[in-house]
Amino acid sequence: MKLVTLNNSGHPLADAATQRATLALVRTPLTFEDSVAALGRLPLETAPTTMLQMNLGKRCNQACRHCHVDAGPDRREVMTPEVVDACLRLLETSDIPTVDITGGAPELHPLFREIVSRARGAGRHVIDRCNLTITRLPSQSRLPEFLAEHRVEVIASLPSFSAGQTDAQRGDGVFEDSIAALQHFNTLGYGVEGSGLLLHLMTNPVGAFLPGSQRSLEVHWKREMHRLHGVTFNRLYTMTNMPISRFLQFLLDSGNLQAYMDRLTAAFNPDAIDGLMCRHTLSVAWDGRLYDCDFNQMLEIGTVNEGPQTIFDVKPATPAGRQIAVGPHCFGCTAGSGSSCGGATT
Repeated sequence: MKLVTLNNSGHPLADAATQRATLALVRTPLTFEDSVAALGRLPLETAPTTMLQMNLGKRCNQACRHCHVDAGPDRREVMTPEVVDACLRLLETSDIPTVDITGGAPELHPLFREIVSRARGAGRHVIDRCNLTITRLPSQSRLPEFLAEHRVEVIASLPSFSAGQTDAQRGDGVFEDSIAALQHFNTLGYGVEGSGLLLHLMTNPVGAFLPGSQRSLEVHWKREMHRLHGVTFNRLYTMTNMPISRFLQFLLDSGNLQAYMDRLTAAFNPDAIDGLMCRHTLSVAWDGRLYDCDFNQMLEIGTVNEGPQTIFDVKPATPAGRQIAVGPHCFGCTAGSGSSCGGATT
């Protein structure tokens, strides 16, 4: 399976404004703002920032069908050295405890190892969001050893423990390479009890439906991954597919957009609000612009004007209580058990 990005195929949905307009046309019983206002929680506001999320760009060695970033081998956007330095200086001068490095495949950034080393040198916890197959590239063959040396937490994405479902979403041979990568991580101590090297798996549904119970799925996945492949890991995180970019294209092409948005809105869970990633995360795009979350970043819904707009505007003591920008896609994070970069929120 060979996929090209929306951007390089000239698809209308490559434009964030077109995506926003498409979502705005979907009729739901209540808007997200109305749903939150009914709880007395509008406007949503930030808590103290506990995570700086750096999206290093859209370059990736894969082009997955569900990708909300529209990442792929044909993308060229990468975070500039100036933005990288501004992010690291914020980490070094603030009390933000964690940096979450994502992409694309963040490891393809030429400064990836410097980012990790400098953040760890500042005493910060580092998370790498890894697609696993990146470690199979000759240029990245020693990446797992580097991550282990710096005790980086790895959150590895894998749609399914079924080869057929994974390859259908991610490309032929992805499952086999992903399992080989996980087995390599295990040999280094990742996912092994007592090692302190954290290896979590992140899974999303292969289709237009909500993920199942994270707790139940984790038990099932741990049993099957060990039985079938000898692989161990620490936690399984579930994430709802967001109606953004290539998954939005799938919903439109399959005639499922209205039904999927109905499903998300019907499953709105007020208890998921406190765990929303936007409340404690500051998301930095490759060009330095700030967003409340990675999903807002892809839809180019910037921070509300009362707050800083770029990483260069952020002060180490930027207070909590900023208003969070929201839209119809936010139903994806509040449906069912909730969804975030750390899995279910309830």
